[in-house]
Amino acid sequence: MNIVTLLPFIVLIGAMFLMTRSAKRKQQAAAQMRNDMQPGTGVRTIGGMYATVKEVNDETVLLDAAPGVHLVFAKNSIGAVLTDDEYNRIVHGIDPELNDDGLVVPDDASSLTETDEPADDASDASADKPLDLGKKDPADEKAEAGTVDAAEPKKTDGESDAK
Repeated sequence: MNIVTLLPFIVLIGAMFLMTRSAKRKQQAAAQMRNDMQPGTGVRTIGGMYATVKEVNDETVLLDAAPGVHLVFAKNSIGAVLTDDEYNRIVHGIDPELNDDGLVVPDDASSLTETDEPADDASDASADKPLDLGKKDPADEKAEAGTVDAAEPKKTDGESDAK
């Protein structure tokens, strides 16, 4: 047999060997992560649920999902073991990277309406002229401006424009 005819088979076998080797390495790393779980650490299941490890057994893990809610999962269903900072950031919304020295943004819009002037002065300015939010008829607006022809009667919805 010629080496040229065997070359594609050798390349194919080498590629399969490399792919299975990397997959086996990932499986070993995941198994090691699951074996290193300790009670009190935060985990994420493969279904996306976040919980705290309560107890670790040979094949199962007891998780504390909420106060008084204990769930038994298979060890293989643990997708990731999280650090304390990451677990607190995701579950409790506590971000250790944020400084308390920074600006505080209020939860409501009350700071947008506050002024340095007393409230009495602000109410006097709005009491001068009442605010009318009603919709006006265009003919009424012309009448106020003094541009309405006295000979032309006001049109209603039932009248047509054609004469």
